[in-house]
Amino acid sequence: MSGELTGRTALVTGGGNGLGRAMSRSLSAAGARVVVAGRTKDKVEETVADLPGPGRAAVCDVADPGSVRALAGELVGEEVSILVNNAGIAGPVRPLVEVDPAEWDEVFDTNVRGVYLVCREFLPGMTERGFGDVVNVASVSGKRPLLNRTPYTASKMAVIGLTTTLAGEVGPLGVAVNSLSPGPVAGPRMDRNFRLEAERSGITEAEAERAFVSKALLGRMVTEQEVGEALVRMLGMSGLCGADIDLSAGMVAR
Repeated sequence: MSGELTGRTALVTGGGNGLGRAMSRSLSAAGARVVVAGRTKDKVEETVADLPGPGRAAVCDVADPGSVRALAGELVGEEVSILVNNAGIAGPVRPLVEVDPAEWDEVFDTNVRGVYLVCREFLPGMTERGFGDVVNVASVSGKRPLLNRTPYTASKMAVIGLTTTLAGEVGPLGVAVNSLSPGPVAGPRMDRNFRLEAERSGITEAEAERAFVSKALLGRMVTEQEVGEALVRMLGMSGLCGADIDLSAGMVAR
């Protein structure tokens, strides 16, 4: 994948850690100049320092229209042709009737509204140039039952709906829009979920993890590096538009 994206600039939201950091590294390794955006200055700067190629750190809260506008203003000199909408939060882990409306809104503000706001600012430049790629990070969650996670699963299915419709709007203008739906990704976020599920169900964290990964055909979670590599491969598929790609180790098989 080395050099495949040379000459292109990619903007990755939620790039301060986890998948955002892994995808930023993969894009950089493929030759892209990567703008890493996130809410925490130190974290996005750490990601940029870890890139194998040139990059730039930017502070942005994707749920805040003013913050997204400020980011667009800051990047006026950058010709962003790859937009990766990765910023997201996990939200509460409990039954729907126990979820507070403010918690529900917080999840949708970041996971869905954030995608809308960032696309709204950066798509015009792509459509004017007649070239670009948008990859929205969704999830296999919502495609099969994930108990006690309704705000998260509903938000990620909303991202898939946004993706397919937006692809129809800007595809004819030369911009490909797709979504990447990882399954369970090994790392701190899943560890948190297993801990909360263990506390709720009265089982150990190891038992909660085993029960979860047993649903995957490969019997494991995918890795952050695998997700980053999948992103770069998607960008190399010139005919891909309006698609939702599962990367779940067989958590979802269709």
